[in-house]
Amino acid sequence: MIKHRACPVDACGPVNLKRFILHLFGSFVLGMTSLFAADMPIEIRVSAIPDADPTKLLAVFEPLAAHLSAATGIPVRFTPVTKYELVVEGLAAKRIDLAWLGGYTSVQAMIQSKGNVQRIAMRTEDATFASVFIASTATGAKSVQDLRNRTFAFGANSSTSGHLMPRFFLNEQGFKPEEFFSRIAFSGAHDKTIKMVESGAVDAGAVNHLTWKRMVSKGEVDTNKVSVIWTTPTYVDYCWVMRKDLPESLRQKITDALIGLDPANPEHKAMLDAHSASRYIRAEDDQWKNIEAAARSAGMLEE
Repeated sequence: MIKHRACPVDACGPVNLKRFILHLFGSFVLGMTSLFAADMPIEIRVSAIPDADPTKLLAVFEPLAAHLSAATGIPVRFTPVTKYELVVEGLAAKRIDLAWLGGYTSVQAMIQSKGNVQRIAMRTEDATFASVFIASTATGAKSVQDLRNRTFAFGANSSTSGHLMPRFFLNEQGFKPEEFFSRIAFSGAHDKTIKMVESGAVDAGAVNHLTWKRMVSKGEVDTNKVSVIWTTPTYVDYCWVMRKDLPESLRQKITDALIGLDPANPEHKAMLDAHSASRYIRAEDDQWKNIEAAARSAGMLEE
């Protein structure tokens, strides 16, 4: 005959049953915490559209990467690319977590990712951005109308301030670029456009106003050879774009780290100055609706 051992009150009684249940609940909570913690990346991958010389981009984004790494406790790696579309594709394919994009490429990223990206911050300057039309002083041009049958350079095909918006504003004035200019070139970057006009490779071009101001202030362009003949109306442009499927706590830390850069702090000011920024401010996706409309109007987005 098998004898069943009596269960001591202190082992199987109501008190220990309660402890057992609490233990199970605690294990469940820990398991769920581990599950969500697995979503936290071991590295944050950052990139940017190549709108300037690669060495200048590294000078801007490597210090920012170090700042974000300190703020999040996660290694941050900045990877430069050679084409605008590679950043957009990288975000959509989840090979990039955070990117500095122009207004047009942010629209493209939103479409290609099927809404899985979010604009989180922009420079104060990006809320009222502009393009400048520059011309060789040898042409004698004083206005856009004077550029008829001249050679002209846009920046990159996917550039907002170097192509989309200059094209949009030309169209608004009744000047279809392919018919108005004798020849069109794409330089690939704002600083290259300026140098093409300065050297006489083209008669005129369109660049973003911050790049023009920066190069003039640093003596990197000869204003006896190149001058601004028209400044466009303002529009919203560059922004930081992040994947929505990253952990919310991480997205908040990154946003706060960017917004929190304080120009009164010398180290922060150096990072902001390198990016031609007075400071970063919060961005809302709706602010770029007009850029999307302009892209569709210019035939640069599929209906």
